[in-house]
Amino acid sequence: MKLGMVTYLWGAKWDLPTLIKNCADTGFAGVELRSTHAHGVEVTLNKAQRAEVKQRFADSPVELVGLGSACEYHSADHGVLLRNIKLTKEFVKLSHDVGGSGVKVRPNGFEKGIEQAATIKQIGESLNECAKFAADWGQELRLEVHGRGTHDLAVIQQIMEIANHPNATVCWNSNPTEAANGSIRENFDRVKKWIGHVVHIHDLFDPYPYRELFSLLRAQKFGGYCLSESPSTTDTLRVMRYYRALFNELQK
Repeated sequence: MKLGMVTYLWGAKWDLPTLIKNCADTGFAGVELRSTHAHGVEVTLNKAQRAEVKQRFADSPVELVGLGSACEYHSADHGVLLRNIKLTKEFVKLSHDVGGSGVKVRPNGFEKGIEQAATIKQIGESLNECAKFAADWGQELRLEVHGRGTHDLAVIQQIMEIANHPNATVCWNSNPTEAANGSIRENFDRVKKWIGHVVHIHDLFDPYPYRELFSLLRAQKFGGYCLSESPSTTDTLRVMRYYRALFNELQK
């Protein structure tokens, strides 16, 4: 398994050269670029700018794991849903052009007054459409385990059964609610066949059973990225070095 980071809080204010250098210097092998942050890798980039981003990563030891969008498919407003699907496809093309392997999307909760089953079906069908599009561009669609109610692994399982496409994958999110009686095995088993190239992890000193998570991932020969999505700090590089050491220890 490889260690990387999400530019959600760590790296949110770094430009792209700084981000790549800091990851390389601290032993972080890859990065998921969150949209709207200082690195500036957005769907508005032109062809030359996209080629420049791709080359920056190619010239470094750091891999661009993918892009972190905020695209979501739960809205009861059909126009909002269509805009999110359209934007997802733009992120897929961007990820392809800059050398990434996938795009993170998310469910973001249930809306009041709408049957949950209808929302689950809508999310699953939207994910299927976007995954089919992603396949044509050699990309994964990574559904983050996210949102009030929708972060329930039983819900994620239903969404993935409806999506039913090999390029639709699950991005495990290491949420505290995933553990029952100190173990995540039951919930992990619900979605393990869909876990793709990326999982998200947080503070490794939390009571979350990270050692068990890493063991379960190894058992299915997971060779992708564990991406830190940890809280901000005033001494990011120092914390990243400690994080790397603890990540290595927890895999033993």
